[in-house]
Amino acid sequence: MNTHARRGARWAVTGAAVVALTVGLASPAAATAPAPVAAATSVPSAPLTNLSHLDFLLDQATPPPGVEGHTTYRLAEEPELTFPWTYADARDGGTFERVGGGPLDPETGYWGQGAYNADDISRAAVVYLRHFEQTGDEASADKAYELLRGLTYMQTVTGPNAGNVVLWMQPDGTLNPSAEPIELPDPSDSGASYWLARTIWALGEGYAAFADVDPGFAAFLDERLDLALEALDRQVLSRYGEWTESDGLRVPAWLIVDGADASAEAVIGLAARASAGPDAPAARDALAKLAEGIAAMSAGDEESWPYGAVLPWAQSRSMWHAWASQMPAALAVASDVLDDPSLLAPAVADTAVFTPTLLTAGGADNGWFPSPTDRVQIAYGVDSRVQSLLSVADATGSAGLESLAGLQAAWYFGANRAGEPMYDPATGVTYDGLQPDGTINRNSGAESAIHGLLTMLALDAHPAVAARATALTTVAAQDGLRVVEAEDAVATDGTVTTPESWTGESSWSGDALTLAPGQEATWEVGTADTRRWLEPVVWSDPGETSRSTWRSGGQLKVTGPAQGISPAPGVLLPYALTALLSENRDEVSVKALSGELMLDAILVRPWLSRLVLEGDGARTEPRAVDRGRRAARHPRRRRCRLDDPRLRRGGRARAHDVGDRRGERGRPARRLRARRGLSAARSRPGAAARGRTSAHGRIRRGAVVLPCVDPLPCAALPARRFALAEG
Repeated sequence: MNTHARRGARWAVTGAAVVALTVGLASPAAATAPAPVAAATSVPSAPLTNLSHLDFLLDQATPPPGVEGHTTYRLAEEPELTFPWTYADARDGGTFERVGGGPLDPETGYWGQGAYNADDISRAAVVYLRHFEQTGDEASADKAYELLRGLTYMQTVTGPNAGNVVLWMQPDGTLNPSAEPIELPDPSDSGASYWLARTIWALGEGYAAFADVDPGFAAFLDERLDLALEALDRQVLSRYGEWTESDGLRVPAWLIVDGADASAEAVIGLAARASAGPDAPAARDALAKLAEGIAAMSAGDEESWPYGAVLPWAQSRSMWHAWASQMPAALAVASDVLDDPSLLAPAVADTAVFTPTLLTAGGADNGWFPSPTDRVQIAYGVDSRVQSLLSVADATGSAGLESLAGLQAAWYFGANRAGEPMYDPATGVTYDGLQPDGTINRNSGAESAIHGLLTMLALDAHPAVAARATALTTVAAQDGLRVVEAEDAVATDGTVTTPESWTGESSWSGDALTLAPGQEATWEVGTADTRRWLEPVVWSDPGETSRSTWRSGGQLKVTGPAQGISPAPGVLLPYALTALLSENRDEVSVKALSGELMLDAILVRPWLSRLVLEGDGARTEPRAVDRGRRAARHPRRRRCRLDDPRLRRGGRARAHDVGDRRGERGRPARRLRARRGLSAARSRPGAAARGRTSAHGRIRRGAVVLPCVDPLPCAALPARRFALAEG
């Protein structure tokens, strides 16, 4: 099992409705909302959430008496606890067999890891909690109660590890603190961990759900949350305010297991607890500190890696993964609870700049390291993107981000590389994974079931998004970031080698091509409909410098940064060339000038990337406004247009600045009307939102306005060409 707890994944019919997403790299571009057309979709007649398969995974165990440091709510009165099995392997006839992690010892009935794990217990509890809060279903409240009792039994309550959590349990209720294969920390309750973060998530949402209906149980959950926060304080937040470097990138030292991903899941629970009241100073303090650290992991922009994403791991500036990528969702809810608009800026950049790049490149891959190396897709990754898009959409009122959530959620209903549904509303089964070749892993373990259901709950809460997602069942067209492997050069006098794939913090996508000074290489990249950005992925050792010249791309100078806390010296990073490759050129060439140039791949990104999904319903086409290069050279002169026909009929538009931008003379941008902590200004019907206004000061170079539908506000974003047409 991966120590990042990716357990659940062990290993289209064309209609009349079209949703097209266009993303581009032209900084002086603004997108316009499409004109309304005939209804394309209808709200699903029945809820999408079906708990049957998750119910099937639940089982009971009675822990042995007198286990030191472990107890739970009313254990003496109710000794039997409830847990979900970790895996469910597909069997003939559409049935499943529940199995544990690791090899099974037939004599003892024990698994190498265990039958149940705290990661899945906590997230299963969140499913039932949210279902109870959305529907009032008492059966879900009962299951959430039982799962939270089981989860808190896994928490160590005495000794030096108090507050931490044991990860694994055997079928008979025996804890297994040191599983095989070994996972860190070992024993599993000896330090901060992903399972501690997810326990905080479940306890926070559990308190919020039970505070009114069962105050006694809620008080118990609050006590256990405080215990977890004490462990968090001494192991993680004691370093609050300290900064370090990872391959030259300044990163915070106070994230859980150095992870913005793990910290984000804790933040979601802390935000639920802080907003539920009464005042919870410890939860609020941890919430603010973790959110600040997560926001600091935002990196890059529309033209440079990682394209505005929030990086998940402080020890690697070369890694992004879809699973557990709820950083934007965490920042959005934290911004609301803490009334801190600055937390929204990185959340918007991730969802509105990086996510369209991800979608047009093929979707929520397991890993870009930094090339899209692990292209397996799992529900955990897709759900993390959907949750983030919807949370940021709710925080900003962005109709554009809601539309993107519908595109991403359509993965469950057939808009994926297999062209088949990954979730069945009739059974509640979510399949474990989708391979790069379109093969479906038809097992359905707890993690997949949980995150499929979390998405369905979110869709049931957003009927218009659900209608869009369920109607879009086919990927009709796609043109986005692609990889040209360095070793695939059609002509070179360089040397091809095969490095060990995993570097300790990134991964080679294949072989390496090394060019000594004077050596050259040429690749065929084909022609295209638009110009393309080229980003060579270069390995650089600390302090070593290489210089190269790229035909039609200018010169590239790369100096390896200091290692810092990165697990290994040297780093793989993409570097954007200074000039675009024209649409009619089909070759790329490079000559090394000085130092060794060691290449992994070349990332090729179209000037305009495109994704078209199809299904039943009506049809519209995308529209976008290109303001020309002049605006990029003169940012004070450019305008961001709001060109929705509804505005011309007398509707209202709101624009807000989600960044920490300063006014034209260096003064902070003046706030007018506040909406959920955002600066807002009302424009008259049909008016344009200018790039430089008295309300916001000068919007920095390349800002665009996300399409909006009155009366929802539009976010000022880092520049991307972003056009969305939906039926």
